[in-house]
Amino acid sequence: MCGIVGFTGNRQAAPILLDGLSKLEYRGYDSAGLAVRDGEALAQVVKAKGRLSNLIEKTDGGKALKGTCGIGHTRWATHGEPSQTNAHPHVSGNCSRSGSGAVESEVVGVHNGIIENYTELKEKLLKHGYTFYSQTDTEVVIKLVDYYYKKYKLGPIDAIAKTMVRVRGSYALELMFRDYPGEIWVARKDSPMIIGIADGETYVASDVPAILKYTRNVYYIGNLEFAKLTPGEAHFYNLDGDEIEKQTTEIKWDAEAAEKAGFEHFMMKEIHEQPKAVQDTLNSVVKDGKIDFESIGITEDEIKAYEQIYIVACGSAWHVGMAAQYVLEDMADIPVRVELASEFRYRKMSLNPKALMIVVSQSGETADTLAALRLAKEKGIATMAIVNVVGSSIAREADKVFYTLAGPEISVATTKAYSAQLAAMYCLAVQFAEVRGKLTEEQYGYYIAELMTIPEKIQKILEDKERLQWFAAKYANAADVFFVGRGIDYAICLEGSLKLKEISYVHSEAYAAGELKHGTISLIEQGTLVIGVLTQDELYEKTISNMLECKSRGAYLMGLTTYGNYEIEDQVNFTVYVPKVDEHFMASLAVVPLQLLGYYVSVAKGLDVDKPRNLAKSVTVE
Repeated sequence: MCGIVGFTGNRQAAPILLDGLSKLEYRGYDSAGLAVRDGEALAQVVKAKGRLSNLIEKTDGGKALKGTCGIGHTRWATHGEPSQTNAHPHVSGNCSRSGSGAVESEVVGVHNGIIENYTELKEKLLKHGYTFYSQTDTEVVIKLVDYYYKKYKLGPIDAIAKTMVRVRGSYALELMFRDYPGEIWVARKDSPMIIGIADGETYVASDVPAILKYTRNVYYIGNLEFAKLTPGEAHFYNLDGDEIEKQTTEIKWDAEAAEKAGFEHFMMKEIHEQPKAVQDTLNSVVKDGKIDFESIGITEDEIKAYEQIYIVACGSAWHVGMAAQYVLEDMADIPVRVELASEFRYRKMSLNPKALMIVVSQSGETADTLAALRLAKEKGIATMAIVNVVGSSIAREADKVFYTLAGPEISVATTKAYSAQLAAMYCLAVQFAEVRGKLTEEQYGYYIAELMTIPEKIQKILEDKERLQWFAAKYANAADVFFVGRGIDYAICLEGSLKLKEISYVHSEAYAAGELKHGTISLIEQGTLVIGVLTQDELYEKTISNMLECKSRGAYLMGLTTYGNYEIEDQVNFTVYVPKVDEHFMASLAVVPLQLLGYYVSVAKGLDVDKPRNLAKSVTVE
C-alpha cells in the first residue's frame, strides 16, 4: 500500500517529507521519490528503487533538495514493475525520468490507489500527442490533468475537477503546477488522505503517523473533494469547483495507535480489512462475470494439459492449500497433493513432469517455500506463485504469479493475507473446472456469483462479534483446546487452532473428527474445550456424533455452523453462526470467528497480540 506526504511552509521541505515517509514504511513499498520546488524554480525530482534509505542517501537526507514546497511517495507496485522509472513522482512531460534532476513539466504528482480505466485514458492521450515513459496508471492521470489544464486554460480547479469526473477507480492525488509555486493541490476518492495545519505550514499524508510529529490538527478531505494547500491554509472544493468549509479535528492518538487506524492492534485492524482484501483479489481476475487469467499468464491449453497439482507452503499458507485441495479435486477433478515446504525440499519423491506446482507465501520470501520452488524448476515442473508482495523473490522466480491484493500485513498472525490466498485458490479451482469441461455454463456463473458474495458475508460476521468476546474471556485460561471437523471443515480447524496457539499460547490441536477415537479422545477430561466446525451438510451428523462422544467424557462443546442449523443448540454448549455460501467456499467465512476467538483470548490474557513471542512475520531462514 503506497504512502504519500506533502509539505508547504517556511522550512526546507525534503527532510520533512523523508521523515514522513519513514513513518509510513510499515505500509510496505518497493520504491520512493520526492519532488521539491524552490519558489518559481523548476521542480527537482529524485526517485530511488528499493528501501527509503536509498532515497535518503541519494538526497543527503534531504539537504540536497532546496525548496519549501514538495511532495513525496513510497510506492507499492500495482501497474508496472518496481523500478526507478515507475516510482513516483510522475511528470506530465514526455521525456523519460531517470529519477533525478529539474523538471520542466507543467504538472508533477504522486498517487495512491488504482485508476481502473487508465488504458482507455492512455489511448485518448496518445491520440493527443502524449507519450509515456512508465508502465503506471499514475503517469496517465498526471498527464490527464495536464491535458485539461492546457485545453481549457482555466487553472487547477477546472483541470482537477474534469479529471476527477473522467477517472474511474480510487485515488489520493497530490499535484504541483509549474505556474503556481508554493501550492500543492490534492484530490481524493476512496483512498485515505489527511491535511494538517500548524504555525503557518501545511502538511498532507495518507496516514496520521506521517504528520503527527508536527501537528494534531487535521482536516479530513471528503470523497470526491479536492483542495488547494498553501502555507498555513487549506481551501476545499467540490466537483463543481465551489469552495466548501471544513473544520479541523484534533488527533488524540499517539503515533503507534494512529498507524492502526484507531484499532487497538494491527491484527484486529487486519481482520476488519478482510472484506476489502478478498474483494480486491477477486476483482483482479473476475471481469464481466468471468475469470480472466491474462495477468497471471496461464493459458487454457496449459490448464488442460496439467495432470497433477502440487501445493507447497508453510504455516497458514499450507492451511490454505489444505482447503484448496478439497475444492480443486472436487471441482476440477484433478489430483492435488499438499506439501509442507520444509519437508518437500528434502523428500525423495517422484514428481509428475506434467504437473503444476503452486507455492503460497504472503511475503514471497519464505525460505523453505522459495527452496521448494527452485527445486521444482530444476526438475522442469511448471510453477505458479500466490504471493502478496510485488517483486518478492518467489514472485520473480515463479513462472506465473497470482498476486493477492491484501496490502501490507503487519501483525505476525496472518488474517487478511490468508483470506486473500483462499480467494485466489477458489478462482483457480473454478477456472480449472470450467476449462477442463467439468462445469456447465450455469454452474460456472453460479460459482462466480457465490464468490462475489464472500466479502459482504465476512463483513456481516464482523458486525456480530460481541458474543465471541464474552466466550473468549470465559475460556482464556483453558489449558487444552481441540478443534475437530471433516473435509474442508478439518482444513478450517487447522487454521483456527494455529491462530489460538500462536498469539494466546494456549495448547490447541486440530483433528479430523473421525480420528478422535484413534487415540486423541483419551486426552478429553472434565471442562476440556472442543470446538467443532460444521459447515458441510453431508458431514454434519458425523461430526456432531464425534463431538458428543467428547461431551459424554466431560468436554465443553462450541459449535461453528451456518445459519439454519439451529438444532445444534440442543447438542452443544455454545454456538457461533456464519452466513451460508456454497460449501466449497465456506473456509472464507468459518475462519473469521476463529481468528476473532484467538484475538480475544490473547487480549484477555494481556499478551502482545501483534508480536507473539519467538515468531517473525516473514520466515526468511530455515
